[in-house]
Amino acid sequence: MSESETKTTLNASNGPAMPLFGFPKIALAGVFSELAEQGVARAQEGCEKIKAASENMAEALRETYSSNARSANDYGLKVIEIANANTVSAIDFFAHLLGSKSVTDALTLSAAQARKTFDTTSAQNKELWELAQKLAAETGEPIRKHAAKVLHQAN
Repeated sequence: MSESETKTTLNASNGPAMPLFGFPKIALAGVFSELAEQGVARAQEGCEKIKAASENMAEALRETYSSNARSANDYGLKVIEIANANTVSAIDFFAHLLGSKSVTDALTLSAAQARKTFDTTSAQNKELWELAQKLAAETGEPIRKHAAKVLHQAN
């Protein structure tokens, strides 16, 4: 077949079914139709996988938000509790300091208060650190769990 015949066969739309590179037009239409159907099926399968992954990640984000809100609330309440305890301690110290009868009593009270404040602050920082670690772990866990699930399903 010459080049002009091939172009004529490729561009012919109303003429007789002439061979194209040795294949009848009808056979090529069936092949293209089958390839198109396979492509559509693959695209639908891919869309379903993406939809499932999106739903899983949305669920992970909902769990993360919920967990994060609870942990942040716990942390905030602990900060308020600590602030209240520190305020009460400071007021008690000033009340005792005002009732001291000598400079020696005031220095003894100050030293005792400083030691008490140091110990209390150390314990409070430890509590806050543990709450912060819990917050970080609980925030990351749902995302890690759902991402592992999504990756496992993709395989």
